[in-house]
Amino acid sequence: MVLPELMTIEEVADYLRVKRRTVYEWLKTGKIPALKAVGQWRFKRKKIDEWLDKSEENS
Repeated sequence: MVLPELMTIEEVADYLRVKRRTVYEWLKTGKIPALKAVGQWRFKRKKIDEWLDKSEENS
């Protein structure tokens, strides 16, 4: 499956294998990199991958 560059909450939750609720909590706390476009959250796949790499390094 090829994911688009900009992912929705549902797509990023599937990509990270977490529940949408978890993504919302991360958004609320500023933990996950995201942008809001026309009132909807979007996630750049490249930024999510970088965030995962950084999280891995810190664990």
